[in-house]
Amino acid sequence: MALTGGLGAGKSTALQALERLGAATLSTDAVVHELYETSEVRDIVVARWGPDVAPGDAVDRRAVAARVFADPGERAWLESELWPRVRARVAAWRAEVGERRPLPVAAVVEAPLLFEAEMQETYDATIAVIAPEAVRAERAAARGHVAPAEREARHLSQEEKARRATFAVDNVATVQDLERELSSVLARLTAS
Repeated sequence: MALTGGLGAGKSTALQALERLGAATLSTDAVVHELYETSEVRDIVVARWGPDVAPGDAVDRRAVAARVFADPGERAWLESELWPRVRARVAAWRAEVGERRPLPVAAVVEAPLLFEAEMQETYDATIAVIAPEAVRAERAAARGHVAPAEREARHLSQEEKARRATFAVDNVATVQDLERELSSVLARLTAS
């Protein structure tokens, strides 16, 4: 199953709730962060943008974000480098989860750009986490996101994500309310 949503919708909170409910979970954002720590990815971004994006041999994600969200061509280049690596990592993780005994109640991959990257077909179900725009903006600001408008412009609207998803879950109340909604989604999936 895949979990998606716009900036500040609460995808990470939902992923944590699903883990508490017995799902195996993987964040593609975390995978990207891991990839940035590899010499392979560090070397390709330094070759593209110079050593100032990796001071002290560590990729500065804020410096990379400033470049890619300001220039669609640079974003497309970075996605062409990262997305195949992310897909390979997700496939390996899903295979590993399939070998676990007992099996978890679900295997959930958080993929913010699930529909935009046209990855939804590889999942048996999708969940879109949605929240009011004001709440999302407040959450994004609190997390200190670089170029939130540019990031959000890359996403489909949350209404479109909700329309395309198998399930849409509102994340406007408490974490407990969100967890109850997600528990209901898991129950419907395991009943079928």
